[in-house]
Amino acid sequence: MSLGSTFRLFHAGWVLAREGAFSVLPVESLPPMMKAGIGLARLVERRAVRKTGSIERLNAALHKLGPSYVKFGQTLATRPDIVGVQAAADLSGLQDKMPPFDPKLVPGILEAALGAKAAQLTEISEPVAAASIAQVHKARLRMPGEVPRTVAVKMLRPGVAERFHADTDSLYAGARLAETFSPASRRLKPTEVVRTLDHSMRLELDLRLEAAAISEMAENIKNDSGFVIPEVHWDHVAQNVLTTSWMHGIPIRDHAAIEAVGIDRKALAAKLLQSFLRHAIRDGYFHADMHPGNLFADPRTGDVIAVDFGIMGRIGKSERRFLADILYGFITRNYRLVAQRHFDIGYVPPHQSVDDFTLAIRSIGEPLHGRTAADISMARVLGQLFTITDLFEMQTRPELVLLQKSMVLVEGVARTLDPNLDIWTVAEPVVAEWLRREEGPVGRLEDLVGHLTRMGEAAGRVPRLMAQAELALAEHRAMMNRPRDRLMRGLALAVLGAALVLIGALIWRVLTLP
Repeated sequence: MSLGSTFRLFHAGWVLAREGAFSVLPVESLPPMMKAGIGLARLVERRAVRKTGSIERLNAALHKLGPSYVKFGQTLATRPDIVGVQAAADLSGLQDKMPPFDPKLVPGILEAALGAKAAQLTEISEPVAAASIAQVHKARLRMPGEVPRTVAVKMLRPGVAERFHADTDSLYAGARLAETFSPASRRLKPTEVVRTLDHSMRLELDLRLEAAAISEMAENIKNDSGFVIPEVHWDHVAQNVLTTSWMHGIPIRDHAAIEAVGIDRKALAAKLLQSFLRHAIRDGYFHADMHPGNLFADPRTGDVIAVDFGIMGRIGKSERRFLADILYGFITRNYRLVAQRHFDIGYVPPHQSVDDFTLAIRSIGEPLHGRTAADISMARVLGQLFTITDLFEMQTRPELVLLQKSMVLVEGVARTLDPNLDIWTVAEPVVAEWLRREEGPVGRLEDLVGHLTRMGEAAGRVPRLMAQAELALAEHRAMMNRPRDRLMRGLALAVLGAALVLIGALIWRVLTLP
């Protein structure tokens, strides 16, 4: 842990405390130790924050601290039910209204990245969206012999990689400090969580990987409806430049404009939540940065349009089954299933009681049933979850961190579109369809094919393994037949025997001393 990263961590804490970042957290829902820490942090708040409760300067502070802190602010901006309506509004500018970098740098960035093909991008606009990692321009793509097309050109901010690495160094420092001085935090595995987020953010710094993510998701959803993504123009993609088709849509947070064109906000919220669940449960590959700045509504069809695929989440078959069973358990009020799956995947240690954990899950699930989003206090629910995780020594699964963070984002956006959203009713068709498929003939057949494929691969390796074993055996026999090797082996055994006799004699001498 370097001194510089530790200093940056404490500097970030000071800046966040001064600008009121800790004032938006639901203190009443947190454990006593966290309450005490936030109380101390709030002692240094600016007087204006204490007097008005407004955190309008926090946006600028988070931007100065670095992209990782901006991501945290973006998540809070989607949860007015947790941080309050005013705080969420103050933080919403982090989603796509950050100060752009110097426009004079744009031509040089494009030429260095794309070479001669940069000249095919013309009529480049001022930034239409500027976020912590990159900014987007509207442009015209003029390819020889083709009709000009309107495109979106995304460019990484100059120097963003260095800022990001400084961020993650300080986050690692904070995680290690937590593990050192707070044994209770170790079950949350803060270092592994930071490592997971670090990996996803490193991928975000290469726009070629984002182009590949768009391509993979396009294949996954080609037969779906209700969710639309842009098309990649591969000839104009580089590590720091991404060119895609231009998507005409209404920002999903502009509720007045959405209603003005006749789009049903309730239907839009359902499409958003169901699409996300479908991608996570069915495909195991999902958009992991679905804040309102990355989401639009198609004015013609009412579909969800998603952009910015820099952060993607991927989960395996067992994690997908875990998610589906948890949701299905809450939907059907089968709390025993929910509890058992937490034990199966290792969230709860085996020495805990499944019956007691089932009771704790019921205490969370029952108050949520039959209620709309407007009636549910997520701050209270989170407080109850904190208590339960501590009581049952629940372990963090780092591979699910992105999924959990993404579900918080998506649910927050859906709740703003439809305050009366019934999450369980909306989720049920997607979850039930996947479970029926997995338990039905198609799912069983796919499992069988998977097993047979793995057996075939293993069988294919047998001849090579046998050949290697025969070669090793032949070499061993040749070595045994060489007189010099037999002599050396005999000497080695003699030395080993003498050493054992000497050690035995020393032990006997020590034991028999008067």
